[in-house]
Amino acid sequence: MKLNHINLTVTDVKAAREFLEKYFYLKTKSVNSDSFAVMTDDDGLLLALMKDTRANYPKSFHIGFSQESDERVNEINQRLKDDGFDVKPPKMAHRWTFYVKAPGGFTVEVLS
Repeated sequence: MKLNHINLTVTDVKAAREFLEKYFYLKTKSVNSDSFAVMTDDDGLLLALMKDTRANYPKSFHIGFSQESDERVNEINQRLKDDGFDVKPPKMAHRWTFYVKAPGGFTVEVLS
């Protein structure tokens, strides 16, 4: 079996969508005003973003984007820093990784 879709509740659909497009190359397939968007990747993932006034995820909740190399993780980390995101440098944990709080109220892990 393969997990093929995720529905995230976000406080700002447009900002979350633009973040995912810019840094993780997801493609927007449909948008319904500022309340809903459907995004996909080249591997069959479907990610739905639904607006709510609050996004109450547990502290440990996150979604992850696996990269092909440590260098790619470093590049994304630097791009986020350059764009003003508060990210710590990648480090070796369970893999070469770092976390970033995404617009809309959820956390993203970037790892190789």
